[in-house]
Amino acid sequence: MNVKQMVGEKAAEYVKEGMTVGLGTGSTAYYLVEALGKRVKEGLKITGVTTSTRTKEQAEALNIPLVDLNDVKKIDLTIDGSDEVSENHQGIKGGGGALLFEKLVANASDKVIWIVDDSKMVKTLGAFPLPVEIVSFGYKQLFRLFESKNLHPELRLDESKEIYVTDGGHYIIDLHLGAIEDPHELASWLDGLTGVVEHGLFLDMVNTVIVGHETAVEVLDVR
Repeated sequence: MNVKQMVGEKAAEYVKEGMTVGLGTGSTAYYLVEALGKRVKEGLKITGVTTSTRTKEQAEALNIPLVDLNDVKKIDLTIDGSDEVSENHQGIKGGGGALLFEKLVANASDKVIWIVDDSKMVKTLGAFPLPVEIVSFGYKQLFRLFESKNLHPELRLDESKEIYVTDGGHYIIDLHLGAIEDPHELASWLDGLTGVVEHGLFLDMVNTVIVGHETAVEVLDVR
């Protein structure tokens, strides 16, 4: 069993009968959804809210009952991966392009668990490029602004070298920052830019981080 599978299966243990569960996106969340599919087959009654088309298709194939985010008052628990987690448990997400839907689902949740391998645990955020989801109209204006601020922007492309388009129909500019000294200040600035739909700084959001090491799983209770 690989590390991602270990943490995915560990996180699935937090899902209880009758819960509405936010289902994350990415290579680690994949194993969570697989584990929940197995438990549903064995009789667990839950409802899932997915964060991407990819996760929706996986959950449907496993016969996990799904509901639209519009149709729930709240989500009991969301479990998702993270691209970086700092020592004070702030995160960067969006490497898989699902940051907008992931943040919408997380914000509607009573509790949030992140599942990561230990390579994602860092002292300071920023080595992983920060995704910024933007509207396509006039996107080069934002690109030039980021260039002028020395944020080292790069327009995300797909495997065919075409502009990557999110499930929400937007583009992503990845900012290659190296280190983010004040994530809250940067998040506030990005939130105020016209044309920015969302960014990958997930701050003061997680309750528990489940970290996979080579031979063991570590559970960090944050808040």
